[in-house]
Amino acid sequence: MEDTSPIDETTELEPIVNNLPLRTVVHGGLSVEGYSRGAVQTYWRIPELKILFDLGGSPWAFMGTSTCFISHAHLDHMAALPAFVARRRMMKMDPPVIYLPEEVREDTERLLRAWQRLDRGRMVCELIGVQPGDELELSREHVVTVTKTFHTVPSVGYVVWDRRRKLKAEYHGLKGEEIRDLRLSGTEVTQEIRTPLVAYLGDTAPDGLDVAEEIYQAKILITEMTFFRPEHRRQKIHKFGHTHLDDLIERADRFQNELIILGHFSTRYHLEHLKRTVLKKLPDHLRERVVLWM
Repeated sequence: MEDTSPIDETTELEPIVNNLPLRTVVHGGLSVEGYSRGAVQTYWRIPELKILFDLGGSPWAFMGTSTCFISHAHLDHMAALPAFVARRRMMKMDPPVIYLPEEVREDTERLLRAWQRLDRGRMVCELIGVQPGDELELSREHVVTVTKTFHTVPSVGYVVWDRRRKLKAEYHGLKGEEIRDLRLSGTEVTQEIRTPLVAYLGDTAPDGLDVAEEIYQAKILITEMTFFRPEHRRQKIHKFGHTHLDDLIERADRFQNELIILGHFSTRYHLEHLKRTVLKKLPDHLRERVVLWM
């Protein structure tokens, strides 16, 4: 008999079914899990932030994470959305919250309604359309901003910020009771300090890196490098909304990120050849911070 007992979302799901490839890298207290290969599947999770990026696939272990940020609607980034929504309902979990470009929200609603008729099971989720410049509340400590990316279909990137309230500099050195009296008088004694933690760009031409300085400042940057061979013309690559290794090398001095994850490699490449070539061409100060997702 089918097990439909509810799952407590406060606990981590055991990997009961390892039905999709998964890699994990831990940095600065954050775990990045997932898989990314161009035209195949892209899906990411950061469990400490309780968020997903893209749903080209839906590993069983990801099902307990209820908030997903989708960069664009190409199949290798969103094909697993109906399965993800249906599985959570089957396991009596709360409907997930899905952020995606506003331009594709209505079509995605129609897609889920069609799957509901085919599957004969309700597709219940909250679809929220976003545009560049939007700011989204993730938790008391974290907020997400939406950035512009450049692809062949409507697309966006996301930056996750850590936010804290700290005492304003002019009140440093005051005694506790003095700060208390200022608060009671209605004076704002603290200010919000934001630090970019994770920037995620999905698929984009290199202009997507340049739209916001926080992309270069985030502790962890997850972005694409679909092409790397010199004979692949960058003008054509950019036209189709992708990034070449040489685009990253040209920007090498701008990257302040502690960790740079490069993925979405074209399927025309043998990964070992890609690894040898890319690591050889990257400048030393960039190479030591790069992880090639393979």
